[in-house]
Amino acid sequence: MNRDILRLAIPNIISNVTIPLLGLVDMALMGHLGSDVYIGAVSLGTVIFNFIYWGFSFLRMGTSGFTAQSYGEKNRQESFSILVRAILISTIISLVIIALQVPIEWLSFKMINGSQEVESLASEYFRIRVWAAPATLGLYVLNGWFLGMQNARFPMITSIAANVFNISLSFFFVKSMHMNSAGVALGTVIAQYLGVLIGIALFLKSYKPLIKYWEWKSIIDTQAMKKFFRVNSDIFIRTFCVIFVFTFFTSKSASINDHILAVNSLLIQFLLFFAFFIDGFAYAGEAISGRYIGEQNKQLFLKVTRYLFYWGALLATLFGFLYLFANRTILTVLTNQGDIIKSAMAFKFWVVITPLVSFASFVWDGIYIGATASKEMRNTMIGASMLVFLPSYFLLQPIIGNHALWLAMMLFMLSRGVFQTFLFSKVLQNNFQN
Repeated sequence: MNRDILRLAIPNIISNVTIPLLGLVDMALMGHLGSDVYIGAVSLGTVIFNFIYWGFSFLRMGTSGFTAQSYGEKNRQESFSILVRAILISTIISLVIIALQVPIEWLSFKMINGSQEVESLASEYFRIRVWAAPATLGLYVLNGWFLGMQNARFPMITSIAANVFNISLSFFFVKSMHMNSAGVALGTVIAQYLGVLIGIALFLKSYKPLIKYWEWKSIIDTQAMKKFFRVNSDIFIRTFCVIFVFTFFTSKSASINDHILAVNSLLIQFLLFFAFFIDGFAYAGEAISGRYIGEQNKQLFLKVTRYLFYWGALLATLFGFLYLFANRTILTVLTNQGDIIKSAMAFKFWVVITPLVSFASFVWDGIYIGATASKEMRNTMIGASMLVFLPSYFLLQPIIGNHALWLAMMLFMLSRGVFQTFLFSKVLQNNFQN
């Protein structure tokens, strides 16, 4: 069992690490330009695209869960139909995003408060990066499908390639072409399309025989489409809550001043870095738990759940110690501005406990996605964001200021895991006959 978990988790960890590394490089590039506004601009621009793309991350999650279950059922035609179905939907969504980019930009900056200079740079960033929408959503689908087919190697290749391209291009546009935050956006656009081309090539290399199962009747099957949209609408609401929390966090940081926005933007990278590590095991959980549900093997499903939590607890402990002893060193890599580092150290406690309070929620997410337990995911996320995060912030912010944002974030992550633990018996009941 451990071998199966690590076979899927390690490639996902390797590919996921390149994602926060990209964020770290972007922050480091902006952090060495001599002004807080560049960090703030990329941070605000990234939040907007997190809002857009995380909202449609159901294209990866739903594709992964459904594909893993069809893989367990040995239904090759449905496996291929899921891929085509998801690509059609992602293409339509991305074209709508591009068509509506002007009102999206206007609404985004109405929701997020920042200084005039930061918003001007963030707007320029947005207008460039929005053209990556078809590629970004297409990669969601391809990587989700590969993972559902128990193949973690191909998502690793596409993710590493896309992010290496991104980092290289960002360095070139910022350092050589002096494009500042706009260079980071352009690097992202080009890299995403290169990643899609690599993903298509990998599909044709190993899965080309599945094309013979192309059948429009199967692809647009009414019941399958209805189930796809039902599950994915729940995942959309769940993801919207995540987006809301992180957008709220950034918006409230920006409303204080550009300095606190820069501080919180740097510190949140610690959470994101751990998240992409632990998500390697969550993604393994998606693939393996979905397969065992397809096979109707309850015993192995429970066993993989137990083992995933062992790995999650171990990883959280290691990261807790890393953040305890190396937080200042990591900050000095991100920025050379001493005043930002000094301010950030006042909030290091929250960084240290982040892995310990959040790992369970990430592990449960993977298991729930594999089980396509979308309703339960939706309900736990609504409870954690609306009944825990918001009340704790508004009650404590007048007393402890910016610390209230961090405490609310920690309680949000902790409560997600607690709520999912209580609903696990229902997930079992819904997916296994006995």
